[in-house]
Amino acid sequence: MSQVTARLRGRYDRNLWFAIFVGPFVLGLLVFVYIPIVWSVVLSFFDAHNTVTPTKFVGLGNYLDMLRDAAFRSSLITFVVFAAFIVPTTFVLSLGLALLVNRARFAKTFFRSVFFLPTASSYVVAALIWKLSIFNGVRFGLANTVLGWFAIEPVAWLSVTQPPWYWLVIVSARMWLQAGFYMILFLAGLQRISPSLYEAAAIDGATGWRVLRYITLPQLRATSTAVLLLLLINAFQAFDEFYNLLSSAGGYPPYARPPLVYLYYAALGQGQDFGHGSAGAVILTLLIAIVALAQGRIVGLGRRDD
Repeated sequence: MSQVTARLRGRYDRNLWFAIFVGPFVLGLLVFVYIPIVWSVVLSFFDAHNTVTPTKFVGLGNYLDMLRDAAFRSSLITFVVFAAFIVPTTFVLSLGLALLVNRARFAKTFFRSVFFLPTASSYVVAALIWKLSIFNGVRFGLANTVLGWFAIEPVAWLSVTQPPWYWLVIVSARMWLQAGFYMILFLAGLQRISPSLYEAAAIDGATGWRVLRYITLPQLRATSTAVLLLLLINAFQAFDEFYNLLSSAGGYPPYARPPLVYLYYAALGQGQDFGHGSAGAVILTLLIAIVALAQGRIVGLGRRDD
């Protein structure tokens, strides 16, 4: 064995075994993630109808078309409305669950597991359960059955726009799916708080809201920042619950289209306009990055505490 080969393989063939175990994962990332991302950016500068190997270069034309498209701008407004509902409600719910579980005197592991379990559920399956069993819009659905106990007429939850009851269905499904995950993050933050702080507060006579405001919440600043950032990014990426709750055999309704649903129909619909779809995806990625950086700057992400 030559010296060059021995050096490449490393002592006890460590480099060789590293390549054997890591190589397939790196290859998968390149083939299924990084190359498609790069090629999507390339497609955004071409007229790519029904082809992924276009030849007609249009420069920034696709980007200008997307920014002028009222439907795309409307999808961004849909995201703003969705984020305004889902971010604060999920934040408060997950924090409340974490506080309750952290203070539990018995069966703490059981409650932690029960609240976290929905996180392992498929978004598609959860959306179909919400649509077909709970908010199916007929008098046999669970929600309408409960309303019937109080002599209230059934509600077509997903097809009525005035008032827009579909937001209740979408937000409740997303909250059920992801609140447990953020609860675990808050629990990890709560367990890092030194008990001596609470003992000192008890000696000073501080209880309840004052302890939460002046000790717990300040100590959870880093965790809260991370949770808010993840919630906002996940809101941008909402697709499964919208598509599976609102679509039907007749297609998707003209309302409540978040950006990914719009891009799905733009790129994979009848026209298969990969150029405009890729341009919209790049715009959405840049918006996510800008919002994430701005939020991090506002809340002091990465800033050393005084």
